[in-house]
Amino acid sequence: MGTATESESMDSESTSTQEETFTKVSVWDLPDLPKGKLPPHIELQRTRVLCGSLAPTNTENVNYSGAYAAMGVDNSVRFEQFRNNFKVEIVRLEEDELEFDMIGIDPSLANAFRRILIAELPTMAIEKVLIANNTSIIQDEVLAHRLGLIPIEVDPRLFEYMSENDVPNEKNTIVFKLHARCTKGSDRLRVLSSELKWLPNGSELILGTEHSASSSSAKPKTYTSFSCSQDTRPEFSNEPIAPKDVDIIVAKLGPGQEIELEAHAVKGMGKTHAKWSPVATAWYRMLPEVVLLRDIEDDEAEALVKKCPVKVFDIEDIGKGKKRATVARPRVCTLCRECIREEGWDKNVALRRVNDHFIFTIESTGALPPEVLFTEAVKILEEKCERVITELS
Repeated sequence: MGTATESESMDSESTSTQEETFTKVSVWDLPDLPKGKLPPHIELQRTRVLCGSLAPTNTENVNYSGAYAAMGVDNSVRFEQFRNNFKVEIVRLEEDELEFDMIGIDPSLANAFRRILIAELPTMAIEKVLIANNTSIIQDEVLAHRLGLIPIEVDPRLFEYMSENDVPNEKNTIVFKLHARCTKGSDRLRVLSSELKWLPNGSELILGTEHSASSSSAKPKTYTSFSCSQDTRPEFSNEPIAPKDVDIIVAKLGPGQEIELEAHAVKGMGKTHAKWSPVATAWYRMLPEVVLLRDIEDDEAEALVKKCPVKVFDIEDIGKGKKRATVARPRVCTLCRECIREEGWDKNVALRRVNDHFIFTIESTGALPPEVLFTEAVKILEEKCERVITELS
């Protein structure tokens, strides 16, 4: 009997101890989170893409407005907040290249600008090639394709689109001619894009049916119907229309070979064919963020600097013969992860991307300056938004 009583007493004490332990770790005793503010680790997940040694994490965006409602945080997109936070900062502007930062913007909008720049901004490009003579080794189709890819330096906003039923005229067509011949006994001849000569009065090739036409005194019909010369327009009087680059190789002719043709350029968009795309490329990347999680000094600092192929890190002298690693150029980081690939280094260096800060680069083919291309892309996106609002209202 005594043994049973002692056993019950021990069980009672054990249960009491468990209850006390449970009470100590109860969630009800934890401090309340401040309303209207996310904990640091959740805020980091919401605003950063974390790049580990194997793969990035937190790549998705949390778009649900009530995702953090329990913490008193409104995650909905507000126009006033977007207007106050959104910024565009020009980093580099050259003749045909523009680099700028878009800050406080969603990835879907950044990608919309990229797609519009590539596929929906119009340019002028050679569409129809009338070949009078081609004795080179290049087939007619390949020659026409090469001519179509030559960028033409002219503002497409000055021209109209041409439909299937339209007649080529001074408002929708630009005509070039090319005539190159390699005489016998001479070296091989390189035919460059500079050989394309603008014909402001339109086509000079007579329609085949006109050779046997009525009166010889009547003006023969050509492949275009220009009512006036294009060089009389003030936009072209001082700046003749020509290829952007004059040293593009169109073909190479051997002795005795000849090319004679006429090329007609019309207005189009990149989603129809790549030759109408106004950009060589338009791309963006998230701003890299490189953080040292602890002080890295002396030999470790030198090892870290050697790891990075683009020289993100540098060494500073902190006195008394000691050296310390610093993050000198985080913007040039390509996130190759060489600095954290070795075991244990991911505890020293953290690689992240800011998910609402985009480094945007536009490389123009030359039809329009890159800064004009971006403003035109903004106008197209604005028109799309207005069209959607009108259809929904």
